Amino acid sequence: MGTDMQGLSLTGSKEATINYDLAMGHLVRFQIEVVEAQASARAADPECAMAGVFGAYLSLMSTEATGVADARDALAGIEGEPAALTPREQAHLEAAGRWLAGDMAGAGATLAEISLRWPRDLLALVVGHQIDFFTGDAVSLRDRIGRALWAWRPDDRNFGFIQGMYAFGLEECNHYGLSEEMAQRAIDMNPDDVWGIHAMVHTYEMQGRIPEGVRFMRDSEADWSTGNFLNVHNSWHHALYLLQGGDLSGALAIYDRVLHHDGSEDVALELVDATALLWRLHLEGRAVDGRWRLLADAWARLLTPGYYPFNDMHATMAFIGAGDLERARDLVADLEAVVEKGDRETTGWVMTSRVGLPVCRSLVAFGDGVYEQVLHELWPVRTRIHEFGGSHAQRDAMERTLLEAAIRAPRPDFARALVNERLGVRESSTYTWSKYAEALAGQGDESGASAATKRAVLLADEILASAKA
Repeated sequence: MGTDMQGLSLTGSKEATINYDLAMGHLVRFQIEVVEAQASARAADPECAMAGVFGAYLSLMSTEATGVADARDALAGIEGEPAALTPREQAHLEAAGRWLAGDMAGAGATLAEISLRWPRDLLALVVGHQIDFFTGDAVSLRDRIGRALWAWRPDDRNFGFIQGMYAFGLEECNHYGLSEEMAQRAIDMNPDDVWGIHAMVHTYEMQGRIPEGVRFMRDSEADWSTGNFLNVHNSWHHALYLLQGGDLSGALAIYDRVLHHDGSEDVALELVDATALLWRLHLEGRAVDGRWRLLADAWARLLTPGYYPFNDMHATMAFIGAGDLERARDLVADLEAVVEKGDRETTGWVMTSRVGLPVCRSLVAFGDGVYEQVLHELWPVRTRIHEFGGSHAQRDAMERTLLEAAIRAPRPDFARALVNERLGVRESSTYTWSKYAEALAGQGDESGASAATKRAVLLADEILASAKA
């Protein structure tokens, strides 16, 4: 029996415990070395339950159905001996087992119970936090970490990473001031805390403070741009900032260099970012050369319809962007079959039936140019679209789709209402002002449209000036 860095008992040898702690250090930094360190912990002692559970979580956090088999292999030899394990380890086996069975939300609930009893269980906090992100549960994203803060001290080696997670939960609950403060504390303690950096980037994005965000990403680039699994996602945020400044070539340069290129692997979490960037350009009628086809083919190779509907949405976007509407329709048909015949106890089924299917239907309607149908499909699920995961910034792709459909329908009254919603919470958005100009023009208000366009240009110039400073 060993003791991990957080002071918790661990079934396994000293060497396994040392490697488990090393793996945790890499996990909170999203470093690639986490895979090797976890494997070393398991190899050092095949009976180290937490090393096996760790491996299962790594596979399941890919959000790909192929991760299930890998997770099952990671638990081989452990699942049959729960009596020899501590109560905490048994609870982790239960959480991993629920996720293996398709109950991601149930796994998150079990991990929440672990965090209540053992608030210093760093693995439970990190994995539970990611599940909250995957299921779009903003309140739990914040409060899962908030409940455990009391058990951590400022001199704990991993305390800063706890603050980074808390910062992101605060941001997703719209506590932007608190989020920025907490993210800064996290980054001050660990400049390579890419999740804390990610929280700060979201805070700037959601407040429309893009010039500050551009400067922040430029000044901290050495800390987030290489050597970690989050570099693609943070690069996506950087590209979004550049798009707000009208720098299309700069955004596409990031796409080609980082988001998706010849050396990219078929990784769902990275394909989501690449797709989300190109979809924003697709909505604006911007040509992206042959990028869509490569992305659509990548999605076709790895997608399992209905397993994680947030991926289904992005795959549908890629198929439409590539002009392959038939493949997009086939995916919708597969999702309809999942809803009709799938396992209703799985998180994937719940997400698909409540959000995923109508969202993908709306995208196909958009691809077909039937814009009233987009409004019909998307408007009723809009207030619960968070239920299939992602962040506010990521789900904004569907908000933009709804707005663009209203403009094209044409429903200028609807479009103007949607734009006013956005201006009320993010007045300094260049995108929103440009769409306001289109909505006003659709209602015959040319002078108002001209003023809105001027505002958009002014804001874009401020962003470009920050990027070049």
